[in-house]
Amino acid sequence: MKPKIQPGTRVAVLGAGSWGTTFAKILTDGGADVVLWARRPELAREITEGRRNSDYLPGINLPVGLRATSRLDLALAGAEQVFVSVPSQSLRENLIQAEPFLAPDAIIVSLMKGVERASGLRMSEIIEQVLPIDPSRIAAISGPNLALEIAKEQPTAAVVSSSSLETAQAVALLSTTKYFRSYVNTDVIGTEFGGVLKNLIAVAIGIVDGVGYGENTKASIITRGLVEMTDFAVAYGAHPETLAGLAGLGDLIATCQSPLSRNNTAGRLLGQGYSYNDVIAQMQQTTEGLASVSPILELAKAKGVDMPIVEQVRQVLAGTLKPRDIAPHLTTDSGAPQGERTLDDGQAHGSAAVWGAFKRTFDQLRHSGRGTRGN
Repeated sequence: MKPKIQPGTRVAVLGAGSWGTTFAKILTDGGADVVLWARRPELAREITEGRRNSDYLPGINLPVGLRATSRLDLALAGAEQVFVSVPSQSLRENLIQAEPFLAPDAIIVSLMKGVERASGLRMSEIIEQVLPIDPSRIAAISGPNLALEIAKEQPTAAVVSSSSLETAQAVALLSTTKYFRSYVNTDVIGTEFGGVLKNLIAVAIGIVDGVGYGENTKASIITRGLVEMTDFAVAYGAHPETLAGLAGLGDLIATCQSPLSRNNTAGRLLGQGYSYNDVIAQMQQTTEGLASVSPILELAKAKGVDMPIVEQVRQVLAGTLKPRDIAPHLTTDSGAPQGERTLDDGQAHGSAAVWGAFKRTFDQLRHSGRGTRGN
């Protein structure tokens, strides 16, 4: 039996784009007392009075209990948990504005999948740096979470990650409904980097899709992309099994195959010959993958991690590589024959760990995720 949350637990969601609004719906449907902060007063009014967010979730009826405001102080007043869904490059600025109104013991939850361009910091690292908060009260949520599908209540799952298992469980309890299941883990590094890195692979998939390459090419890029993601994340301290779970493989599959994915769409436009500036102009919402390419490659270089797929995405964005030339190179790291994984013999146990993680993930989904650790 699902534990009951305290009725009317006060929650704030900052950011009324498609994902912020969808997550506010999840929390409201789960029984929380939710106030959604929208920057534009007219959008806040439409959400509260019309039960719609026609700009970002057309055709979706929002729950009666969901309220919205353009006043940050009102949104945060008394909030026990604060879910942040703003563009990653504006997170620092938004946190500075929010700090005076945050309850001293509030849990801060990142719904974002990006790294800060200037610093290369993950979202939870920026939260810890900007706010006077213990890391145990910071969490991140990631997984195969295409907003419009979830807003339509199509069933899916996500993982809540925090260095404190108690915090992860408290957030997951609020973030679970009949159509949205939240698992938990304590690997914040792997969970956040999984969400960032899959965006870059999705851009590559979009590029080759736009060029007109078929399923073999895309399957090869997804598979080798997962290796790049895992090698990068593990180099920064993540557990390899996290990248084989919902925050890695799950999110990668959803983002690479869906036309709802902004990163996939941006890549497809690039593959069709549009310039970087043209793509930015056509995208209605922030495309985190495009902003993350350069900082991720800098971080990879610092750890000596090769990321040939992401590097060639950078070259396409820079206009130094034609989109039609990208696929023949993406699936090959060098001209010499090599093992399928990039790990050396001393790290060969990694493949066994990944297989074990696959099995655990499928077992969780089959048995409704019994057990506390989840993903």
